[in-house]
Amino acid sequence: MNKNVKHLFFILFMVIFYACTPQKEVKIDGELKKWHRIVLNFEGPEMSEMDENNPFLNYRLEVTFTNGSEKFVIPGFFAADGNAAETSSAKGNIWQVRFTPNKTGKWAYTTSFKKGKHIAVADNINDAESAGFMDNQTGTFTISKSDKTGKDNRAKGKLEYVGESYLKFAETQKYFIKLGVDAPENLLAYSDIDVSTNALGFQKKWQPHAKDFEDSATPYLWQNTKGKNLLGAINYLAEEGLNVFSFLTFNVDGDDRNVFPHLLKVSIPEYEKYASKKKNKEAWETMFHKTRFDISKLAQWERIFEYAETKGMFLHFKTHETETDHLMDKGVFGVEGKLYYRELIARFGHHLSMNWNLGEENNQPIPEVLKAANYVANLDAYKTHLVIHTFPNKDDRYADLIGNQSPLTGASLQLSHPEFIDVNPRVLKWRKKSNATGKKWAIAVDEPGKAKIALLPDDEDPEHNYARGRAMYGTLFAGGFGVEWYFGYASPNSDLTCQDFRSRDLFWKQNKYALQFFEKIPFWEMEPKNDLIISKDVAYCLAKENNVYAIYVEANANNIKLNLANTSNTFSVQWYNPRTRGKLQNGSVTSVEGNGEVYLGNPPSDLEKDWLILITKK
Repeated sequence: MNKNVKHLFFILFMVIFYACTPQKEVKIDGELKKWHRIVLNFEGPEMSEMDENNPFLNYRLEVTFTNGSEKFVIPGFFAADGNAAETSSAKGNIWQVRFTPNKTGKWAYTTSFKKGKHIAVADNINDAESAGFMDNQTGTFTISKSDKTGKDNRAKGKLEYVGESYLKFAETQKYFIKLGVDAPENLLAYSDIDVSTNALGFQKKWQPHAKDFEDSATPYLWQNTKGKNLLGAINYLAEEGLNVFSFLTFNVDGDDRNVFPHLLKVSIPEYEKYASKKKNKEAWETMFHKTRFDISKLAQWERIFEYAETKGMFLHFKTHETETDHLMDKGVFGVEGKLYYRELIARFGHHLSMNWNLGEENNQPIPEVLKAANYVANLDAYKTHLVIHTFPNKDDRYADLIGNQSPLTGASLQLSHPEFIDVNPRVLKWRKKSNATGKKWAIAVDEPGKAKIALLPDDEDPEHNYARGRAMYGTLFAGGFGVEWYFGYASPNSDLTCQDFRSRDLFWKQNKYALQFFEKIPFWEMEPKNDLIISKDVAYCLAKENNVYAIYVEANANNIKLNLANTSNTFSVQWYNPRTRGKLQNGSVTSVEGNGEVYLGNPPSDLEKDWLILITKK
């Protein structure tokens, strides 16, 4: 028989075989509600993390979900026994897809499960070989409305980039401002997580936050009590009114060297000994399985992120730091980098409030940045906010990325002035440049201040005047959508050593007061208008001209004037204390008329301190 004929017979046989093979029922975990995470569990081939036929690289699971005009193609992953957070299992036959539906009603799904060398990162799978099992399996499920309220992200929906300077929640249609912590960058270097290493002594227990654990977090623990202290830390941040924290997911050659999703080839003591003494570039080449992942560790990370969503937290995924962006594929975007991002997106891309950051202090050649950015943007069906971080004073790299030059939707700025005076002008710079392209960026300052000191602990700087005024309000009044606070490296509870967020408790209250003030104004409709104010001191203005004006003034608020030459409207004048909050208050002047420069009067008290002034059309 001719070889071609034999081949055709074989293909026909396989098609008939799989068509006649009864498929296992799909187990769906989670609440079938809009914006809630659901998990499809498929019974596939029995494998292990270290299977000769790499389950991460040589298999490719995808599920296409449709509901009317809505269509999502979601990558899946090998999940071992499906309960690895609890069992620490490295083997099993469960393959999962995590999906967050954005619409009520009936959803249909179709499964694609292929196999082949490097199929997981292949550009085209049209001719790929079926892996059998759940390949071409179909099904339906029905989604009802969410029952969540308050700060829970499931009540607010997906936080989306909508072509504006601020991200917007899809369900509530409210715009978002983020204020929270950029440190510690090694937040996930946590002793309760499987295969947690302690190179350089930076591993965390988060013990000071044991008292902040709440009973509602119990379902997110693993292996009885593990995770308690870090979940307590997240609850503490949320209770303080903060709404974001960030973390590295890969820092093998970085300042810490204890966070990575990959499997080690060597024992933990052997890795720690090496990583504590040497630069770790060589470790990546010799001590890691570069295309295999620690399933139980990643499942435990998910418990942390799941809980954070219930507390209204924005998850800032920093996927590399400058010391690591040269490791995978030796700095050229290839198989290792593609697989890494595919695994992150498959396991965590369903989260509602988050961004992908392609690199902290990224210094890669722009062509490599574009490869990674395009890959992530194409793979991420949710179109999550996509940014990259730069070294201070090297943000001119953004000139090659703004507009239609890249799929990036914003900037993650690092600055360097010890008194934060560079924040407002730098945000204004990139807001203006990105707006000019016709594609507005959502810009955040994710590391303000001099690296050594940055945001000092309360006992070194109890008032935090410059951080509050020049960094926080400097960002927000320039039209930036938020600030994440870096802790420096010279003080206790630093960027690497922090285990107690209470070290800056006094300042968190000031962040909360800022968020409460911005709830009072239509900030998404307002533009930076510093040229409208006359002040000898540091001052900023945000305005929806002829309607509402917000002013921050650092000192001598009794001397400030506002140019209202372009309007004849009458406005009320009220004052807000950014140090102690309280209600809007009256000063010596409660009303002003347009048609020129107007004096805004004296604040209610503390002439020498900083104040917020709200001028609203009557």
